[in-house]
Amino acid sequence: MAVDSAISSPLGPPACEKDAKALRFIEEMTRNADSVQEQVLSDILTQNSQTEYLRRFKLNRATDRDSFKSKLPVIAYEDLQPEIQRIANGDRSAILSAHPISEFLTSSGTSAGERKLMPTIKEELDRRQLLYSLLMPVMNLYVPGLDKGKGLYFLFVKSETRTPGGLLARPVLTSYYKSEHFKTRPYDPYNVYTSPNEAILCSDSFQSMYTQMLCGLQDRHQVLRVGAVFASGLLRAIRFLQLNWRQLSQDIETGTLNQKVTDPSLRECMGKILKPDPELARFVRHECSKESWEGIITRIWPNTKYLDVIVTGAMAQYIPTLDYYSGGLPKACTMYASSECYFGLNLNPMCKPSEVSYTIMPNMAYFEFLPHDPNSAGFTRDSPPKLVDLVDVEIGKEYELVITTYAGLCRYRVGDILRVTGFHNSAPQFHFVRRKNVLLSIDSDKTDEAELQKAVENASRLLREFNTSVVEYTSYADTKTIPGHYVIYWELLVKDAANSPTDDVLKQCCLAMEESMNSVYRQGRVADNSIGPLEIRVVKNGTFEELMDYAISRGASINQYKVPRCVNFTPIMELLDSRVVSTHFSPALPHWTPERRR
Repeated sequence: MAVDSAISSPLGPPACEKDAKALRFIEEMTRNADSVQEQVLSDILTQNSQTEYLRRFKLNRATDRDSFKSKLPVIAYEDLQPEIQRIANGDRSAILSAHPISEFLTSSGTSAGERKLMPTIKEELDRRQLLYSLLMPVMNLYVPGLDKGKGLYFLFVKSETRTPGGLLARPVLTSYYKSEHFKTRPYDPYNVYTSPNEAILCSDSFQSMYTQMLCGLQDRHQVLRVGAVFASGLLRAIRFLQLNWRQLSQDIETGTLNQKVTDPSLRECMGKILKPDPELARFVRHECSKESWEGIITRIWPNTKYLDVIVTGAMAQYIPTLDYYSGGLPKACTMYASSECYFGLNLNPMCKPSEVSYTIMPNMAYFEFLPHDPNSAGFTRDSPPKLVDLVDVEIGKEYELVITTYAGLCRYRVGDILRVTGFHNSAPQFHFVRRKNVLLSIDSDKTDEAELQKAVENASRLLREFNTSVVEYTSYADTKTIPGHYVIYWELLVKDAANSPTDDVLKQCCLAMEESMNSVYRQGRVADNSIGPLEIRVVKNGTFEELMDYAISRGASINQYKVPRCVNFTPIMELLDSRVVSTHFSPALPHWTPERRR
């Protein structure tokens, strides 16, 4: 029931007093966005005034915006790599941050084929926890009664490594799930999960998924929302159920746990949860053995009110499949965050995916915005860009996000392109457009044009002994399969038809391309099972000329036409697929180990 209107919020009537406090905080931060930003910058510059990085640019303890903007350059990851490498190697001096770097968060963006290492400090966990605490108070404005059941969330930890200097390096969500903030979180009726901590924290992806699914099936009538971090993760859970429902229903019927689950703490935990339930086992078998899986989420979890998944950016490609499995349930994108920083939240979480906008919370970091011009050649140190402050962005314009964080990133280009859609009070709201320069993405992988080019070059070396070369190529991320996979279209020049490359050779080309991909892609293939085998589709000679003719017929300039290295426009893909003469899949997993290269 909503609380007394005396503590109501402009966002709507809060569900309880705790929610009212959270909503008041959102209003206060967004009403005073510019003064909050000014204070955040002053706090960051004061805290880190004696760091090597700020001293290098002779800031001389100044904390005002003008000094900051005139003296500090706008940078990318490559500019910081020497400092990050020193910290990774064990240098504990105040290089970027006055507070000790507690660990590195590994970004899914890549640098020279490896995950980027983002420095963080212990107090950032409190800041991230604060943003998490605002999500349910907002959701409760739109969906009543979420305290009367549970959330079925498929959450996983990923592999972690240590740098040469002994610091942990791991994804931001792995860091959060393994923190005391998560493990010993206070009871909150709005945040009860079906999955026990032991299942979420199990590093074996099969055992973790198996036990989370088992718990979700046992609690099926109590589940009010179903989610994962990314849309791809939720679809992977559905695929897992398709492959394993027989064993899961056997475990439910007998109340005993599959022997493939070997983790001792997980077996002990599940021993307390599992009880024989023949009726539920019959129901699971009945539903899962049906030929059609349309609406399977609401068939098994009938009280589900919405899906909690990210479906913006590259994840939008999964929306039709989610609609198929869920019967068109609403899809809530609740927050916007990255390894570098947590940014903001969606104040209208039940809107259509195409209308999702995130309100930047001005207390999270200091934000600047670089006007985005896709045709610009960029900028140099001699001609620095004119950056715009948080409250000065303009509706309808696109910007690249630039952040300054408490952990020591200063005027750092995140690489996200955002479009301003409006304001909540004085805080702008942004639609996530895309990652800059990212060509292909299935899950948390991000492959850019240079990486794809390198992979094609490496694979095409295998064709030399057949006097064959790749004339042209393009690609797309096929998300109709679960897991999704990369599809590469090749047009080949075969100079000796009697000695053309065989199916086995082209399969090896697929594997050679995968070996050339960055470590995030290879981890998705090997450890996370979140990406399927790469596929090469060989097309007839002349196909790419037809592609050019089609583009020109639609208004492209013949002088400026370039073959698109990634396609997703249906008529173009239909043209390509109608010209395919053979298909080949990677025959094995690429090499990947969790150890970080020095």
